Amino acid sequence: MAEKLSTLKSGNGTGTKARRPLYTPEERVRRDKTYWTFVQGLLAPIQFFIFLGSLYFVLRYLFTGEGLDTANESVVVKTLTLYTIMITGCIWEKVVFGRYLFAPSFYWEDVFSMLVLALHTAYLYAMFTQKLQGVELMYLALAAYATYVVNAGQFILKLRAARLDQEAKLREEAAANRHAYQGVPA
Repeated sequence: MAEKLSTLKSGNGTGTKARRPLYTPEERVRRDKTYWTFVQGLLAPIQFFIFLGSLYFVLRYLFTGEGLDTANESVVVKTLTLYTIMITGCIWEKVVFGRYLFAPSFYWEDVFSMLVLALHTAYLYAMFTQKLQGVELMYLALAAYATYVVNAGQFILKLRAARLDQEAKLREEAAANRHAYQGVPA
């Protein structure tokens, strides 16, 4: 569903499964040309550092009972940053893949992102309505943060896959060029 598999012939004639490249050549060009790729590349580490700081404040409150307001404020900042990266990510996905969400290459990452958004939004709701307070609120923040870490890991794995796809393509092109060069008479 998210990644189509194709059968490739290996050197010994057996079929092996290979995943669909993350980007078609046209999608790669759109990805490389859009400003939104830069925005996502900038926001992702910023969000991660905000997450680390907020995690510190949440854990500090849970261990010492001090700094609830600071912990709450840090989770709000983290959540607003998450909303920002999700909105800009949807724009990026529309530019690159032609849809705002659930493009086949990022289907499962987007599905899990919905859980991340839901838990962060539940935190804001619980905090502003005072449905949860103190320790319970911090546990909800930790649940939201755990899903964020998993989702960030998904995206890091996709970035790695894209890099490996590009390296494989470059190796294939180099091999084809060597083969073509060997066929040219001296």
